[in-house]
Amino acid sequence: QLVESGGGSVQAGGSLRLSCAASGGTPSTYTMAWFRQDAGNDPFRRIKVAAIAWITGNSYVIDSVKGRFTISKDNVKNTIYLQMTNLKPEDTAVYYCGAALGTYLYGHNGSYRYWGQGTQVTVSS
Repeated sequence: QLVESGGGSVQAGGSLRLSCAASGGTPSTYTMAWFRQDAGNDPFRRIKVAAIAWITGNSYVIDSVKGRFTISKDNVKNTIYLQMTNLKPEDTAVYYCGAALGTYLYGHNGSYRYWGQGTQVTVSS
């Protein structure tokens, strides 16, 4: 089970930190990722923003958020984070975390077996 938290409303230039806590088993064999979606709830229409392979720690973020967003993990809390700084109105979306078996960072959305419920991020200009 994945549970996100940390969303909210901020003004442009502000910061938020999203958390995704994994329960019900160790995430060590998974790649965890953050996605965002403007509207709807179709997992295949979500855009992957960042991913981290739990066992290796390898990670990446997409170009549009590079330098502003950072993905990290806490091995003790079984939690991943998305630190978002210098937020822009175009970052407004529902943010989801997902888990895919294995260490491949660039897997397609269909490879993500588990999803959180989503957390809303709203950035006003």
